[in-house]
Amino acid sequence: MPHGRPEVGVGPWEGPWPEGPQWDPVLLAEGDRRNVVDRYRYWTLEAVRADLDTRRHDFHVAIENWQHDFNIGTVVRSANAFLAAEVHIVGNRRWNRRGAMVTDRYQHLRHHGSVPDLAADLHARGVALWGVDNLPGSLPLETAALPRRVCFLFGQEGPGLSEQAREACDATFSIAQFGSTRSINASAAAAIAMHTWVVQHADLAGEDAWRG
Repeated sequence: MPHGRPEVGVGPWEGPWPEGPQWDPVLLAEGDRRNVVDRYRYWTLEAVRADLDTRRHDFHVAIENWQHDFNIGTVVRSANAFLAAEVHIVGNRRWNRRGAMVTDRYQHLRHHGSVPDLAADLHARGVALWGVDNLPGSLPLETAALPRRVCFLFGQEGPGLSEQAREACDATFSIAQFGSTRSINASAAAAIAMHTWVVQHADLAGEDAWRG
């Protein structure tokens, strides 16, 4: 059997064009090859974001960016998949967007110069700041009752949460592991934490949850 990348998306719209402000005339005419669910085929970027904003979840995700961590883009992509309220970049403003696969266009991104700045912003809005790292004294994430309004904070690949971050967090939590290495990739840990929130708080039976 032949192998190769299947064509993504759909071609030009066939038949009379639909009416409404959400439709993108360029996509209708040329086809929509974006990596979006069928719900948003031929929609403008602005319309997609507006619709996502009507049903975003209450959790946030933040990652420290002192060394231009390549994981940030992947964290953003997972945040889009699990529909995070916001993604917070702490430290350097510039970050590697390649791993985001353009999903950053659909997310609300905030920059903070320091972790105390992040904590102050979140606490003013009633959002708890939970650090996720395999640190001595960290509580098990698997058995924790997650607040509905929470922000998961992750450190750099390798060193993990900075000392400043550990001091600013309301608590720190660890992810159970069973293999030979002492840590897992930061973007993988972020996806696990976000999915843990989804399991506890999201409407998994509703039409907004899709699996393919």
